[in-house]
Amino acid sequence: MRFNKRSGIIVAVQGTQVVKAALAFVFFLIGIFSISGAMTSLKPEYRITSDSVNQAANNLNGQLLFSLMGWENHQFLQALPEEYETPKLTNVMFKLSTNISLDDPRSLLGRELPGFSLFDGKILVAGEGTNYTNMPMESAPPVDVLKAEQEAALQNTEDLKSGNPEGSAAPPLSTGDRKAVYIYFTHNRESYLPYLKGVTDPNKAYHSQVNVTKIGDQLKSSLEKRGVGTTVDKTDVMANLSKKGLGFGKAYQESRPVVEAAMAGDRNLQYFIDIHRDGYRKDKTTIQINGKSYAKLAFVIGGEHDNYEKNLALARELHNLLDKKYGKGLSRGIIEKKGASTNGKFNQDLSGNALLIEFGGVDNTFEELNRSADALADVFSEFYWQAEKVDASEQQSTDKK
Repeated sequence: MRFNKRSGIIVAVQGTQVVKAALAFVFFLIGIFSISGAMTSLKPEYRITSDSVNQAANNLNGQLLFSLMGWENHQFLQALPEEYETPKLTNVMFKLSTNISLDDPRSLLGRELPGFSLFDGKILVAGEGTNYTNMPMESAPPVDVLKAEQEAALQNTEDLKSGNPEGSAAPPLSTGDRKAVYIYFTHNRESYLPYLKGVTDPNKAYHSQVNVTKIGDQLKSSLEKRGVGTTVDKTDVMANLSKKGLGFGKAYQESRPVVEAAMAGDRNLQYFIDIHRDGYRKDKTTIQINGKSYAKLAFVIGGEHDNYEKNLALARELHNLLDKKYGKGLSRGIIEKKGASTNGKFNQDLSGNALLIEFGGVDNTFEELNRSADALADVFSEFYWQAEKVDASEQQSTDKK
């Protein structure tokens, strides 16, 4: 047998490659098992979960993704705006690996400070000037504040009025006797400091008579002026909580059957609006538009129910219309709330057309609030009649088929 030296070299090289491949595969398996073992040995709160992966992915917006790709291929950087500043790799990796954003102190403090999660939430759509330092905030009132016999005396109520101006023209479109919008108040006694004599503490801005229900009256009046039939439910949810010995945190548990009964009693109801009042002061809840003062609006979406996407789409449409017709800033944006420290549903699981809207803050006046109610009615009616037009066109197409 004759030995071919060249063939022997080739065989030796091939053998070496096979050995390297085998070793690489072995090290790969060892690495996989090591990582798996490390992950399973961690305490549950430190393990990687689908939620943590989702949170990390939320930090990757389109511009950041182009920046990451641009580090490898500079052509991608041409898609970024000129004013965009490419982030440092160390900052990006820190944010992705820890879910701590230096722009949002809550991402660190919320894990370390007891009770801090009460202020948690996610900005889905940021209105002009809205950030994580001035998101809508509600705090539970002292127990004695919810008792009517201990509430503050009223002041500055002489000019409180709402309703359609006399002799207003009939709207071109109308739902007739049919009610399409249902307005209610889970925190029905949320009030405003200008009308509470001697009260300066925002946490005590509650009253059984002068409160957010008056905004419901104005919104109803303004919607019906535009042909949209509306009903206002003024069930005293706060009084019911007090009678049953339930805390403020059970408010949605108490308002839920009220909404369910309304839905069962009138199948024509299409939209459900829960009106609230924010806890912030006037500098964060007021805006000047054409020389007039308006109370800012904020949309809150519960993030733990199947109707989430539909509710978000509705809020986004109204937010955009407010921006378009009244300028940026009247709407503070759309805030998502979910987790152990909040309700997470806000009765919005009952309908795909449910809204929770914060009207102004503790310092706003009804003059400002009523202007905002009129603005909301303006854009809502525009949205409503456009949606009705689309539904009618689709129904005609179906009938022809």
